[in-house]
Parts: sequence; C-alpha cells; structure tokens
Amino acid sequence: MAIVGAGFTGLWTALYLARADPSLRIAVVEAEAAGYGASGRNGGWCSALFPSSLGSVAQRSDRAGALALHAAMRETVDEVLRTADDEGIDAQPAKGGTIGLARSAPQWTRAQAEVAEARTWGLGEDDIRLLDEAEATGVLAATRLRGATYTPDCAAIHPGRLVRGLADAVVRRGVALYEQTPATAIAAGRVVTRHGNVRAEHVIRATEGYTRSLEGERRRLVPVYSLIIATEPLPAEVWEQIGLRRRETFSDHRHLIIYGQRTADDRFVFGGRGAPYHFGSRIRASYDRVPRVFDGLQETLVDLFPAVRDAAITHRWGGALGIARDWTASVGVDRATGLGWAGGYVGDGVGTTNLAGRTLADLVLGRETELTRLPWVGHRSRAWEPEPLRWLGINAGLRAMTWADREEARTGRESRIAKLVSPLIH
Repeated sequence: MAIVGAGFTGLWTALYLARADPSLRIAVVEAEAAGYGASGRNGGWCSALFPSSLGSVAQRSDRAGALALHAAMRETVDEVLRTADDEGIDAQPAKGGTIGLARSAPQWTRAQAEVAEARTWGLGEDDIRLLDEAEATGVLAATRLRGATYTPDCAAIHPGRLVRGLADAVVRRGVALYEQTPATAIAAGRVVTRHGNVRAEHVIRATEGYTRSLEGERRRLVPVYSLIIATEPLPAEVWEQIGLRRRETFSDHRHLIIYGQRTADDRFVFGGRGAPYHFGSRIRASYDRVPRVFDGLQETLVDLFPAVRDAAITHRWGGALGIARDWTASVGVDRATGLGWAGGYVGDGVGTTNLAGRTLADLVLGRETELTRLPWVGHRSRAWEPEPLRWLGINAGLRAMTWADREEARTGRESRIAKLVSPLIH
C-alpha cells in the first residue's frame, strides 16, 4: 500500500488502514516534511463545510445523497476530535462553532437567504441559525454588525500540532513514512520517486494543491494561495471587548473569503484569499508571502476589531490549496488499477480529509459501507483549461470578487458583478 503525500489526507488514510488491519504494509512518501503543505498552514478550522452546496451535490446525485454527505461531515468534526484524543494528540481543540458575520445590507440578505435555504433541506436551528444584532454582538463584537449566522459544527484547532501528531501516530503503528522523497509520477502498482520506485497493489494520490507536480496531472487541481497573519497574544481586557469566549471560529458574508479564530494562547489568527493564481500552476516558497495581501489582512482585521489596532503581527504565512474545475471535492479508488485519490477541498480540508481517509480505507479494504455510498465517492472533475485560459479566468474571478465587495461597500446594494461571476466558481 503506497500513499503519496503526508498531509491530512494521506495520514488519516494510513491511520485508519493501520487500525483496521495491522498486518498491512503501508508506505507514505512526502516531498518535504509531513504537514508541509496546506495541512500545516491553514487557519485551524475543523468544520463540517463541504466545498459544494447541498444543491450542487444533489444535482450530481439526489436529495438523500446530499443530506447523507452533510450528516457525515457534521459527524466528522467529532470524529477528528475523538481520534486525536485517542492517539494522544493535543491539537488544542475548542468546539465553539462558527459565526458568520453580516456587516452590510447585502451581507445580511445573504445570511438570511443561507438560513432560509437550509430550512428547505429540513435543517433546523441545531444545524444553522440566524442571530440578530444583539445576539451576534454577544458572541463577537465586530464593527457595523447587523446580525450573523451560527453553526455549532466547527472546532478551532492547531493544525500543525494535529498533522505532526498524526505523523507520529502512524509511525507508531508501523507505517513507513518517507519524508524528503518527492514523487514524480504514479501509475498502477507503482510510485516513481527521485530516490527509486515504490511498488504496491494500491497507490493513493493525496497531494492536493501539489498534484500539479506529478507527471500528467498539471491540470487536475489548480493551486490557489491563501495567506494568514497572527497577532501577539492579546490581553484579557481586549478579548473581553471582542468576545469569542468559546473560541468560536468566524468569517463574514463578503464575497472574497476571510476566516479567523482565537488560539489557545489568545492570539488572533486571521486569513483570507486575494493572492494571485500563478501562471502554469506554479508553486514557489516566495508566493507564500505577498506584503500587500498581509497588509490588507491587517487592515481588515483592524476594521473588524479596532481594539487590535496596536497589536503586533508576529507571524505571517501562506500556502496553496487545491481546487477542482467544478469546485467539487472527490474521493475514490479504481478497482481495476488500484489507483485511488482524494482532494479538491477548496480550503475546507481539515474535516473533509478525515472523511476522505476513512472512506479510502473502506474502499481499499473492499468494504461496502455508508461512507463508500456517499455521492462524492467516484466523482471525477474535468481538467482545467490549458494556459493562458486558466490564468486569465481564475485571476479574473478573484479580481471580480474584490470589486464586488467594494461595490457593495460603496452602494449598500448587492453587487451585480457577484451575480454574474458566482455561478462560474461554485
């Protein structure tokens, strides 16, 4: 059994396989160190978010399948926390849920529409509910707040602690972990690395945003960068003004995604999109640091919470996440070739990778389970367009979302730009 990529997907898969059958010989090859990619660099949301809406999933399957996938994602949050605890991993978790702020009339309209849509699927207040201004402020006292959505299905975690803890856990169970071993190609029964070949009955691709480095896979998933900043630990009196007493994660209903959390040591971790997509799906260490994006994140954080104006920014980082052409994550194993895959999480991977790992374990072992019947299993997204079309399209979409937010801030009305572009990127 060979797994390419020692991020969350690869490590969860290895863990569940080793638990299910300790006699299996499992090798995980990793180009850098375990957790080097998005698994160790994200904003620390272990959520039930799936990167396709219920409606989109239902169009590809049916209503029952979409709801089953949603329920599986909700259960996954607790599974991650439970398994980390069982393996002795201190990921500094706090399951406080997620608050999605509405700070303008268009954002409030979208918040209300999100909850109304959930009700058409039979999802009640235990799944998602609407908070009025007073309720929302009691959770998180942001400026210009009109209300919010709230879901309990998210835990703030320390992703680096979780992914390195998983690496230690799989090694303890006899999995061979080969770090600093870049794979260059995969094929039925074989992984080609710069240091030799690995032969195995099953080969699992778990490379997410780095998939483009494998031969013939450049157009499978595009790497899009998300950048993050972290403040120094903030004093208790500042947090008393701001909130997040249960370490809720937070976002808002703007078009260009932002996300944040309060860490176990009382820092603000705050990130968002906005960094460009690079021609040819290139990935370079220098792309992790874009000063104008970091400056923009700090300005946005201060706009949300003026009490952090004088807080020092002590950490800045970023990394590439993977996006499929139809924005749909997928998982599967081809029984004829033994080749398996999972990915395309669009930044929602901390929880989704766990579901992928459990599903891949069942598929490899030939089990027919509730997980293997979920509608994302076996889905195959079409390839991205060749360059320069994908460079033009992706960056135009990112720029359009920025313009849409500025238009709404200026006019107080829902952006016409967003109405045109949103259907193309979801």
